[in-house]
Amino acid sequence: MDYKPRIQNAVAAIRVSTTKQGTQGDSPEAQKEQIERYAQTRGIKIKKLFLFLESASKEQQPMQEAIDYCKDSKHNIDLFIVKSIDRFTRGGSYSYSQLKMQLDEANVHLMDIHGIIGSQKVNTLEHLGISYKWSVYDPTKNSEILEAERASDEKRDIMTRMIGSQIRYARLGYWVRRAPLGYVNRHVETINGSRSVLEPNPKTSPWILKMFELRCRGTLDDYAIVDEINKLGFHTPVTFVRHAEDKTRIIAKKGGRPLIVRTLQAYLRNPAYAGVNAERWLMGQAVRCKFAGLVSIDVFNQANRGRITIIENGDEVRIEEHKMETRVPKTKFNPMYPYKRVVGCPMCGSVLFGSAARGRMGTRYPAYHCDRRRSAVIDYRYHYFRERKEKFDTTIKEFIGLVRIKPELESRLIDAILRLWDKRTAESQRDQRMVIMKVSELKTQAEMVAEKIKFLSSEVTVKYLEEDLMRIEAQMNNMENEQTKKVTQLKHDRATIIRESKQLIERPDMLILQQADPVQQANFFGLLFDRVPKYSDLVAALADQSIDIGLNELFTLRKS
Repeated sequence: MDYKPRIQNAVAAIRVSTTKQGTQGDSPEAQKEQIERYAQTRGIKIKKLFLFLESASKEQQPMQEAIDYCKDSKHNIDLFIVKSIDRFTRGGSYSYSQLKMQLDEANVHLMDIHGIIGSQKVNTLEHLGISYKWSVYDPTKNSEILEAERASDEKRDIMTRMIGSQIRYARLGYWVRRAPLGYVNRHVETINGSRSVLEPNPKTSPWILKMFELRCRGTLDDYAIVDEINKLGFHTPVTFVRHAEDKTRIIAKKGGRPLIVRTLQAYLRNPAYAGVNAERWLMGQAVRCKFAGLVSIDVFNQANRGRITIIENGDEVRIEEHKMETRVPKTKFNPMYPYKRVVGCPMCGSVLFGSAARGRMGTRYPAYHCDRRRSAVIDYRYHYFRERKEKFDTTIKEFIGLVRIKPELESRLIDAILRLWDKRTAESQRDQRMVIMKVSELKTQAEMVAEKIKFLSSEVTVKYLEEDLMRIEAQMNNMENEQTKKVTQLKHDRATIIRESKQLIERPDMLILQQADPVQQANFFGLLFDRVPKYSDLVAALADQSIDIGLNELFTLRKS
């Protein structure tokens, strides 16, 4: 009877250093082909193949998963095949010995197709017919250890060259990381070779420009800015989360969400949008990039309102960050007393406050008054001022009715209004183009989803796709409706703008008094002055319009 040798079962492990090499290069396929040919010529059956994509800078051992598979006796594994020792581990001789020891304890032999790892064991007491654990050794162990150390040294050399070059080029002003939202990486030929710089992304850069534009305008808070950006179809970049050890496995998807306030503030604080790099490799320094920013440094500083400031000194730049007061102030804007902190006390000049005193019968009497505790500091300890709210508001309204814009400045104001209107119209047209582009993308997505539904039979899958389709259609409708509103609001000719501007210039009091928000009305009132006006000066100006009460040079008082 002929003896038929048992076919050995093997596990093959393929490892590449980076995800990009594994997903775009041919290294995994080349390793797989070499290992399969090696096993075929030796009659080895590859029972399972592991593919590991991981960063060369990581210290964890991805091979542990494959080793644990071999240690399970139900799999009946005899051999563990790799292309070379540096594909098994780059952790040096210690990591190599620890991993191989686990295989030896499971009676699994480690093999490499280069033949450095020997397959024979030598017993120094074999001539006496006796064997001990210490007398059996691997004659190729020293060469394996040297190869493992060489692999560790090679990893260090590769990382030193790669990271060192990135640090050097970052300090020269080039970009060495993933492009931020609004940019794309582009390779250009420079005196330092082919280097990467950033250039505007035509699809996403308008979102970033709109963020800076609305923050600099100063008429909207961050929540309103977020709403405006989301109406333009904003969504965060979509990225895939891969397994920590096996980079071929996608375990989650991140991004694709609308803008929130925290994300808006992070974008506005990024100096890369002003053409300045301040990453950690620069050791706290800032470098002017080799490319132009999406916005100027002045616009960046204005948008960040002193929280972070880029200071230019010739070709050098530096960044200063200031911690802002985070404590919530106790005083709040009360629409019942909008002019508190806007008008001063007639005796000490301190800003007035508002409150309602309770009478003996429980009736409330709202009034503006001076804060005597504060005035005591400036030696007005015993004075007292309190004015009923009705009389105070009547005085303010009568004074506003006297305010006029100086006639010699009217033409300059109209020119400024027309320039601002032209700017807003251009911005609206730009936003409209962006919305049209986004709606077109959504229509394409909707058509693709509709096509998928035709060929599916699973009710659950069809249900999810139908929900996606409804979400896309709702987003398209919202964007189109919002854009229609904006176009309608800006649909005026220059003649209409000039006519309405003249009406406001002739009656600026109507612009203030017709504000629906009392606090906003008080803010507009405060813009009439270069200093906080005393209440007594406002009363005196009703009778004599020639006295100096600190009006802004743009305004004057008409005769009552």
